[in-house]
Amino acid sequence: MTNRADAVLDRIRRHHGPRITLGIGPAYRALLEHLGNPQNRLPPVLHVAGTNGKGSTCAFARALIEAAGLKAHVYTSPHLLRVHERIVLAGTPIGDDELTQRLEACESLAVASALSPFEVLTAVAFHAFAEHPADVAIIEVGLGGRLDATNVVDHPVATAIARISFDHSDVLGPTLGVIAREKAGIMRAGVPCCLAPQPSEEARAALLHAAEEQNAPAWLGGRDWQVQATDPHDSSPGFTFTGPEGLRLTLPTPALVGAHQRLNAGLALAMLQAAGLLPPEAAAREAMRKVRWPARLQRLDSGPFVNVTPPGWEIWLDGGHNDSAGEALAAQATVWQAEDGANPRPLAVVWGMLARKNPEEFLAPLAPFITALRAVPIAPEALHVIEGEGQCFSPDALASQAYALGVSDSASASDTPRAILSAVVACAGQAARAGRQALPGRVLITGSLYLARDVLQRGR
Repeated sequence: MTNRADAVLDRIRRHHGPRITLGIGPAYRALLEHLGNPQNRLPPVLHVAGTNGKGSTCAFARALIEAAGLKAHVYTSPHLLRVHERIVLAGTPIGDDELTQRLEACESLAVASALSPFEVLTAVAFHAFAEHPADVAIIEVGLGGRLDATNVVDHPVATAIARISFDHSDVLGPTLGVIAREKAGIMRAGVPCCLAPQPSEEARAALLHAAEEQNAPAWLGGRDWQVQATDPHDSSPGFTFTGPEGLRLTLPTPALVGAHQRLNAGLALAMLQAAGLLPPEAAAREAMRKVRWPARLQRLDSGPFVNVTPPGWEIWLDGGHNDSAGEALAAQATVWQAEDGANPRPLAVVWGMLARKNPEEFLAPLAPFITALRAVPIAPEALHVIEGEGQCFSPDALASQAYALGVSDSASASDTPRAILSAVVACAGQAARAGRQALPGRVLITGSLYLARDVLQRGR
C-alpha cells in the first residue's frame, strides 16, 4: 500500500527519471542550504561505506550504541518494507506524518532541480537528525562514497569501509582498485578510518594509499584489529575481538548468521573504539545477541512461504547479489554440511536477480552445494522503489546460467511459492532415484534485496 510519503517520492522520481545520480552538485547544495545546512548540525557522525557488509556494520554499531544506553540516529538504504525504515530517529523509524511533511517542504525545489529521491531523502534525514536529540548519527553511504549524497559531513568522528567487491561497476569503475578509491572518498584528515580485511590486495592497497594521502589514520582488519572464532565445542561459542591499546573482548556468536558477520561486528567494534564510543564488554555482549538486520541470512519461521514446505524444512532469506555475497553463502552452506554430518540435507535455491548484476559471479561459489534451483522473476511492484532499478533477468536466463555452472536440476518458475514447491519435490525425487530417504532440507531464497522485499511483503 502506498503511503503519503511514497506518493511525494513518486512525484519526485517522475521528474528525475530512473537514472542513478552521483555527485554533490549545486542543486543538492541548494536544498541543504534551504534546510539550514543540517549536515553541519548533526550529533557525532559514524560514516560507513563499502560494497558488502556496510548495512550490517551499521546494524552492529546501532546495537552497540543502544546497549550502552545511548540514542542513535541511523540512515540506511535500501528499505525492505517501508521507506520510513531508512531514517531512524533515536531508535524509532520516522513517522509518516513527519516524513511526509519534510518531503513536501523539499518537493518544489527538488522537482524544479530534478533532484533524485535519494538526494532528497538524505537531506531530509539530515534535517530530522539535526532537530531531534541523539548521541550519535550512524550514516550508511548509498553508492560509492566520494560522490555520494551522504558525503557532505565534513567532520565525522570515525569512518569505516567494509569489504570491497564488484557492484555498480558501470558507475563506480571497472576494477576493485578504482572502486576502492571511490569508497575511500569518505575519509577525512585526522579522522580514523577502520577498514575491513580485504580479500583483494588491489582494493587493500588502494584504501591504504588513500588513507595516507588524506592523512586519515587507518585501522586495518587483520593488522590493527582482529576477530577470531572461539572453539565451537565450547559451552558458549562466540568470538574474540582484539583492538589497539591491548583491547580484548570475548563475545557471543552474533544473532546475524554467518562467519562474515563476525567481521562486520569487528568492523563496528573497531569504529566505535576509534571514536571513543565503545561500550563496556557486558553491553557489547548484549548487543551481539540483540542485533537485527533483515534479509541477511534470515530464517523465516512463519508465513505463507514456510507453510508450503513439508515439516522439517527450513526457509532462509538473503538479499546477496554479487560475488562476495555468493562466497558468504557458500561458506554458510559449508557450515550447514558440517552440522549435518554424514547425511547432508538438500539445499534448494530460489533465485531472482536484477538485470544489471552478474549472475555467474554470484552463483559460481554456491553452485556446488545446490541440490535443485528454481529461478523466478522479481515482482514489478518490488522493483518500483526509490532507486528505480528497472528490469530483472528472465527466469529462463537464470536457469540456463545455473545449469551451465553445474546445477543439473535447474528450471524456471512463475513465482516464489511455486518455485519452493517445485524445488522441494525435485529434491525428494533425486533422493528416491538414488535409493535414499528424502531428508527435510533447506530452501534459500536469494539473489536480490528486491526479491527479499517481495518475500517479506507477502509474508506479512
